[in-house]
Amino acid sequence: MKRVLLFLLIVLIAIILVVVTVGALVPKQHTSTRAARFHQSPNNVWTAITDFDKFPTWRKEVARVESLPDVNGKPSWREYDRHGSSIPYQVMVMLPPKVLVVRIADLSLPFGGAWTYEISPAPDGTSLLRISEDGEIYNPVFRFVARFILGYSQTQERYLRALGAKFGESVAIEK
Repeated sequence: MKRVLLFLLIVLIAIILVVVTVGALVPKQHTSTRAARFHQSPNNVWTAITDFDKFPTWRKEVARVESLPDVNGKPSWREYDRHGSSIPYQVMVMLPPKVLVVRIADLSLPFGGAWTYEISPAPDGTSLLRISEDGEIYNPVFRFVARFILGYSQTQERYLRALGAKFGESVAIEK
């Protein structure tokens, strides 16, 4: 029995070492882009993605939003998840109804970066929303998980599907 436990402990330590080592080799910075089309005008899409206080009504991972003081004349807020954790965000660029750039405003987190939302109208009256993430993951274990288990685009895809559901639409995710 002791040999089995010792063997399992050695295997566990080896797995941890591999995860940390491989994670340390994964670059800290990454870029990911996803898009979806909506049967909405650019103004409707813009209103949905910039009405931060209403995020909990259509983004199920957001439990509540707390408005924070504007920074350089642009909105900032804190999103709380269902577990009580929170992340502060700050708008960097706001060009209605075309471009929105939002960054994580807490440098002490194990990750950071910015999302650029670009809304393009189509001749058929639909809108294309493209989200580009320029992210950074500082912790090597988190980098391993993001790169090899979760993927960099999971949050973007969830966001686009939730926005589609808000509009009563099923969306196809585009790269």
